[in-house]
Amino acid sequence: MSDAGRRTAIVTGGAGGIGRVLCARLAAEGWRVIAVDRDAGALAALPDGVERREVDISDEAAVAACFDVLGLDRLDLLVNNAGIAHPDVGGPLDRQSLDTFRAYIDSHLTGAFLMTRAALPALRAARGAIVNISSTRALMSEPNSEPYAAAKGGLVALTHALAISHGPEVRANAILPGWIVTDKHGDLRPEDHAQHPAGRAGTPEDVADAVFYLAKAGFVTGQTLVVDGGMRKKMIYVD
Repeated sequence: MSDAGRRTAIVTGGAGGIGRVLCARLAAEGWRVIAVDRDAGALAALPDGVERREVDISDEAAVAACFDVLGLDRLDLLVNNAGIAHPDVGGPLDRQSLDTFRAYIDSHLTGAFLMTRAALPALRAARGAIVNISSTRALMSEPNSEPYAAAKGGLVALTHALAISHGPEVRANAILPGWIVTDKHGDLRPEDHAQHPAGRAGTPEDVADAVFYLAKAGFVTGQTLVVDGGMRKKMIYVD
């Protein structure tokens, strides 16, 4: 099938974890998929059928150059998935540097802003959808996660602002994953799974399922979809 007859998706952070699985799923279902990532080695390992663009999405000029090269007339789906994936920055607030804070904000929030701004004309042309991958850390926290929580919370606010500013031509929603097991995790203990009301921790495929739903749910916009196996609804008591 020619590109003209296919739906087109861009996935940032497309070379690792959730992004890699999502790119493979989209390609398998016939989409034209463009994976954007700054990790050239991981991009090279993506399956055939996924286009690759090495880009630092926090760099305004780099994002503009990427879209100039792509020359998209229409874009059906933009998934803003990129960002530093370590909630615990390694110490309390008085030991967190401004550079660290800015790195988290840039990788998650600034990147999503720049990518969305560049993609808007093509999204409007396709009456497309934006899916921002936030986190349940936007709603609850553990200690020493201020930069991560601020960045992920910002994505939630950006999402509803985009939905109101750019509807009905463009829809925007956010997914808030909980504990998602990717390559960076070792084997989990049985109790790690059992604590979830769903009976297990999540997988990248679970997040991909949610992306596919939001990509086609034409009456859903400005929303946050929590994908955490029910953990946020579970009351916690000290024994």
